Amino acid sequence: MIGAMRTSRAVLVITAATALVSGVIELPARSATAATPAISATSPCAVARTAPRVAHVVWIVLENVGYSAVASSEAPYLRSLASTCGLATGVRAIAHPSLPNYIALTTGSTQGIVDDGEPSSHPLAATSVFSQLNGDWRSFVESMPRPCDTVTSGDYAARHNPAVYFTNLRKVCARNDVTMTHSLDLRAAFTMIIPNVCHDMHSCPIALGDAWLSRVVPSIVASAQYQLRSLVLFILFDENDGDALNHVPVYVVAPSVRRGERVTTAWSNYAVLRTTESLLGLAPLGAAKHTTSMARAFHLGQ
Repeated sequence: MIGAMRTSRAVLVITAATALVSGVIELPARSATAATPAISATSPCAVARTAPRVAHVVWIVLENVGYSAVASSEAPYLRSLASTCGLATGVRAIAHPSLPNYIALTTGSTQGIVDDGEPSSHPLAATSVFSQLNGDWRSFVESMPRPCDTVTSGDYAARHNPAVYFTNLRKVCARNDVTMTHSLDLRAAFTMIIPNVCHDMHSCPIALGDAWLSRVVPSIVASAQYQLRSLVLFILFDENDGDALNHVPVYVVAPSVRRGERVTTAWSNYAVLRTTESLLGLAPLGAAKHTTSMARAFHLGQ
């Protein structure tokens, strides 16, 4: 039964550091019907009274920016998105530095990792959201030289690409963990889009990453999956800028999210994993078992 649910649901994870040559993601267009009217880039949320069954979840994971920084004038697009869709205001990231957060986000545990070592230093056989989906996942990684690349180079950081750490994904990694191009196939149950170290705000000004988002998110909203109201997008940060509180924002974009929704619940980033697994009918992993889903608070139907 779970296998059938996985086949019909595609979760899309998008990390906001993915850089595009033209800055535009072109997705296959599909004409709207009377039952599924078009949703505009300026009004992507509050267009559905009830939440349909979610079949696709997308994560965009950004880097090393705290809550107060992206609420500033440096990030006008994220500020506008918060006013039109949903924002979780009480979220804490899990650890410092980056890699433990990415592993925790996808397995429910840091797996004992406390550094940013390459995959060769941290081969993992742990169960992850990737392995739970039996191949029905994708990672689109900006500036990655080749599929499933395990070596950091140029603007590509392997530590931001969790799939390449799992030895139990080796057979499908080269097919599923690919370099981001001008088009995205959002049909998988789970898709993670991983920007390069400039567009994820790690090594470049916040404004550049914010401008990148202003091109990418409307493309996702225009996708067939979002227009059919079966896709939920989470935009999150792996950690803040080093503060001990690790306070980070999580943006929730879906047709059933109310306009300007603010949820102050004290969550950790494990709640994003729990929500994703809940929406896709998967058993929660690790610490995700011990947190609540965001789905009810943001009217996602679970």
